[in-house]
Amino acid sequence: MKKRVINLVIGPVLFLICYFLLPESFFDTAAARGAIGTIAWMAYWWITGPVDFAVTGFLPIIVNALFQLCDMSLVISNYADEIILLLLGASLITAAWEITGLDKRIASMFLMLIGSNLRNQIIFWFLLSTILSSVLPNAVVCAAITPIAVSMLKYVGINEIQESNTGSMILLTIAYGAGVGGLVSPLGGAMNLVAVDYLQQVSGQEFIYWHWVVRFLPIAVILVASNIIYLVLCCKKNDHLGQSKEYFVEQYRAMGKMRNDEKWALGLFLLATVLAFTRQFYQDILPGLKPAYVFIGCAIIAFIIMEKDGGRLMTWKSAERKVIWDLLYIFAGGLAAGTLINETGATGAIGKAMASMNLDGGFFTILVIITVTILMSDMTSNTATAAVALPVIISIVQGIGLDPVPYIYITAIGVNLSYMLPTSIRAIPVGYGLSPKFMLKKGVVITVMVILLMTVVSWIMMTYIPGFSNV
Repeated sequence: MKKRVINLVIGPVLFLICYFLLPESFFDTAAARGAIGTIAWMAYWWITGPVDFAVTGFLPIIVNALFQLCDMSLVISNYADEIILLLLGASLITAAWEITGLDKRIASMFLMLIGSNLRNQIIFWFLLSTILSSVLPNAVVCAAITPIAVSMLKYVGINEIQESNTGSMILLTIAYGAGVGGLVSPLGGAMNLVAVDYLQQVSGQEFIYWHWVVRFLPIAVILVASNIIYLVLCCKKNDHLGQSKEYFVEQYRAMGKMRNDEKWALGLFLLATVLAFTRQFYQDILPGLKPAYVFIGCAIIAFIIMEKDGGRLMTWKSAERKVIWDLLYIFAGGLAAGTLINETGATGAIGKAMASMNLDGGFFTILVIITVTILMSDMTSNTATAAVALPVIISIVQGIGLDPVPYIYITAIGVNLSYMLPTSIRAIPVGYGLSPKFMLKKGVVITVMVILLMTVVSWIMMTYIPGFSNV
């Protein structure tokens, strides 16, 4: 109780320290200082856990109500954001898995195919999420894959992810993979499209998408290899999820044929996933049918379907107990915190701090760009970081008479990567039970590793690869 009280008090104290004591030479408005303070408060409570993680997600609302940091409607809108609806729809659909028993069938199938060795599991989930997020929004990928992994973990008896190193590592792996995969192509996320737009502006010519792949694929391969090595080294060679592969083969066969209710539950999930992943083929015909609304629509169908005995596939009473409500508010809180950072001008203050470093465009400049953009992506969304950081970096580089193109590429690397805080897609595994403290502990190490590695790789690319300096 004493420890909890101390942690409860430290959170708002951190806010007040930031609000009153951050240097006005950089954070020249109280609103900007308050936004930084809100991030500090939320991060501390998420890591120490004196209240439920979802409760911390509501802090931006009450802080903004008390200190009027920005327009409240902008903050509130995050709690009904499209991604929140996507996560709700996905959670409702996968609730049908648990109701029908499909979750056990899927779990045993994955264990039968991959085996229960933890290192093999980590490699599989990382590569799966990386490959998918290279051409799809990372939030969609993370939202679609995480429930499958959770079903598998529950099947082997890991019901409390927070208390399981094995379960935590697998969920962390999916979030890492979804983040890294976004760098491979411009379609990997809106942050890449922001970078493409600036490349076209500064060059005055159209940017061809496959040029992005040519430049970033080698970097992505290095990132994938380094991330997997780090994750594999975080677990022991003999760590397993449970029984042998042969045992899970027997369990899968013992389940018999798939029942109709299971087929409906699986079919709706596959329909939503396929429609979300193939939006480019029908967006001209149905421009309003975005992935979030696809998942909500399929969730509604799950409540409509009648079974042969007259019962319904799913009722609200049966579904509401299965929905991961924490997930929605943790994610929304991260979005709201990002809104405070962006709307109060706190990001501009960070840019001002960068400009004051007298950067010359060399190795140290690259180190600063990579470090700042990765840390900013941890505080807010990757897209918001790209939108704010790119014009600042371009103006700094042009101010010292250098070509901004390679620095836009370098910035794109940083805005795609973030590992430490439960903001953006990292809120998804936290919503399913991953401890933010565990995320921070593992995230600090890999963040330092990636900053150093990407700084060296970027410097080599810019110095010795001519194509990295043109569009």
